[in-house]
Amino acid sequence: MKNQNAIARYFQFDELGTTFGREVIGGVTTFLAMAYILFVNPVVLGAANMDTHAVFTATALSAAIGTLIMGILAKYPVAIAPGMGLNAFFTYTVCIGMKIPWETAIAGVFIAGVIFVIITIFKIREMIINAIPEDLKRATAAGIGLFIAFIGLQDSKIVVKNPDTLVQIGSFHNPGVLLTLFGVIVTVLFMVRGIQGGVFYGMVLTAILGVILALLGINDKVNPVSIPSNVVSSIPSLKPIFGVAITHLGDINSFNLIVVVLTFLFVGFFDTAGTLMAIANQAGILKDNKLPRAGRALFSDSISIVIGSILGTSPTTAYVESSSGVASGGRSGFSAVITAILFLLAMFFSPLLGVVTSDVTAPALIIVGVLMASSLKDIAWSRLEIAIPAFLTIAMMPFTYSITTGIAFGFVVYPITMIVRGRIKELNPIMYILFIIFIIFLPVLAK
Repeated sequence: MKNQNAIARYFQFDELGTTFGREVIGGVTTFLAMAYILFVNPVVLGAANMDTHAVFTATALSAAIGTLIMGILAKYPVAIAPGMGLNAFFTYTVCIGMKIPWETAIAGVFIAGVIFVIITIFKIREMIINAIPEDLKRATAAGIGLFIAFIGLQDSKIVVKNPDTLVQIGSFHNPGVLLTLFGVIVTVLFMVRGIQGGVFYGMVLTAILGVILALLGINDKVNPVSIPSNVVSSIPSLKPIFGVAITHLGDINSFNLIVVVLTFLFVGFFDTAGTLMAIANQAGILKDNKLPRAGRALFSDSISIVIGSILGTSPTTAYVESSSGVASGGRSGFSAVITAILFLLAMFFSPLLGVVTSDVTAPALIIVGVLMASSLKDIAWSRLEIAIPAFLTIAMMPFTYSITTGIAFGFVVYPITMIVRGRIKELNPIMYILFIIFIIFLPVLAK
């Protein structure tokens, strides 16, 4: 009991209106919603000729360490892991497109991480985040909500590709689609009834049904459930990739590589900033349009990139899937601590993760998208100078499959509409700097 009381005091359970049980459920839910990265990241980085088994371990370790730092130091219910967009940029743009060896690219990640730490220590990142107008922060939260809902719809095959219209509705003959729809309906029922942890319980029931379908041989073609014969597995060695970032620092010696480092820096900065603002808004943490303990949160993110690069993985970032944990009741950093512990355990029990397929996690992402979109109601839609950049921020995230691109469009248009409207005095000088930066980097994001 004393230990629980000490945890409650440190993580401010009473102030945040949460409990030990809710935080545990929130941490577990966040882990389940983002556990896919343990298997996806090795595949993506494997295309850059990295050892996939070693990347699996690096992914789990970097997620555990980064999330633990975020939870204990910043006390945020936010998980950190190698970012999906960033790992794709690392592999397909840098290593394959630019023909840069992965050893050199990982050194670039290390340098970007060190720069992150420096500008965080001098509070440059915190200053920029606090300068962003409240309406754009709300638009960012709503845009991320639509984005992760779109991811959930894609993962479950409810939305699929179409060569003529880009997307279309999937087949209802697909058992995975029906499993996801079951998960959405069950989760909605829990939440409408006001049951705390409804998202988590919905995932549990969906996973159980998924296992039953797999045993019956119904859902084993499109998104197979892996029912493990062995519960415990050995941890793959980090040796092929550990420390390579340090030994190849001398490779960063050309203009192209400097651009790569700056792009890692740029994309990571606004991915994390957008995610932190969105989740803080959802969790009710924002105070006077500012992130409390922002310096600690941003330092946690920055140091995680450095640690991740040394371990041997692409840049880490704050995960939007953390919002599913917040939706399940998580409000404090203890939720992140639970997520971190589960990432460590995942290295030993990785076969069990085969039960939690994308059909199981998709309902959580879809429902969380609904919750995050609630910030739309607080945007000043009657004022076009705000409505237009806010809409572009929201729309461009799912349409371009990039949080950063959505932010870029909104931040470029916002100063223009405010100046034309005659509200130039309301613009923070930092917004002019961001305007110029985004104008320069939009062509880079478009590649």
